[in-house]
Amino acid sequence: MTHSDEVADEGPYVAVRCQDARSVGVGFRDRHSSDGHCVQYTVEAHAPGLNARLDGVVAWIGDGRGLAPFLEKPAADFTGWDGERHWESDDRDLTVSAVFSSGGHVALTWTLRPWRTAAGGWSAAVTTRLEAGEQMASLAAGVRHFLEDGAH
Repeated sequence: MTHSDEVADEGPYVAVRCQDARSVGVGFRDRHSSDGHCVQYTVEAHAPGLNARLDGVVAWIGDGRGLAPFLEKPAADFTGWDGERHWESDDRDLTVSAVFSSGGHVALTWTLRPWRTAAGGWSAAVTTRLEAGEQMASLAAGVRHFLEDGAH
């Protein structure tokens, strides 16, 4: 299940929650752009016992390789596919994998990995399950709106 909205005094926000475990989810917030070609934003992952925040994720607008186009593909392929699909930000600090599972669902594993080259860095991952059709399409549209509206 996804939710896209303006959070009072905080600006645009997109959230995805696992349909099987509502306490597991990912949120996108703090979008800002200085040049209209790229957007920086924050990703938050949460699950019981886990709250992780990744600041400064960069998205290049209109390059066709971004997160929104990646999420649109499994939404369009709602009848399923074999194997795992994988996306990562240019800095490789945010990665997402998508696996089609039984019952017409997509398991999205979101991995946050700041300072990936620094000694002592950390990573955190959560997996959300969504319906392959409407819920995936809603998430993809919400992420596209969040990222592209921030570039203007």
